[in-house]
Amino acid sequence: MKMIETKNAPAAIGPYSQGFEVNGIIHTSGQIPVDPATGAIPEGIAAQAEQSCKNVGAILEAGGSSFEKVFKTTCFLADMGDFAAFNEVYARFFTGRPARSCVAVRTLPKGVLCEIEAIAEK
Repeated sequence: MKMIETKNAPAAIGPYSQGFEVNGIIHTSGQIPVDPATGAIPEGIAAQAEQSCKNVGAILEAGGSSFEKVFKTTCFLADMGDFAAFNEVYARFFTGRPARSCVAVRTLPKGVLCEIEAIAEK
């Protein structure tokens, strides 16, 4: 197992890592829409979905992978009413159409609107 760490995604805010590579498979932790350079959280679901995707992408890249190699994602939304807007942004990044679960949850860390985690081939 190899831990993945990058300054291009937000640092872990708890006792976990940004990601791991295990037997050539990259597992990212859930990424919320925190800008790693400023710590700011954008407003609105579209901007938050985009930042979450960028954070996932930074971890994939640090692990030697890419969006094209993602085969499974799990997405969490604070409001399923945001599903269509979230999906529009998500589709621009995850063009390979990986298997996906998308669920509504009561709350997310820092009060954000979405969180995304991914599993990819290296």
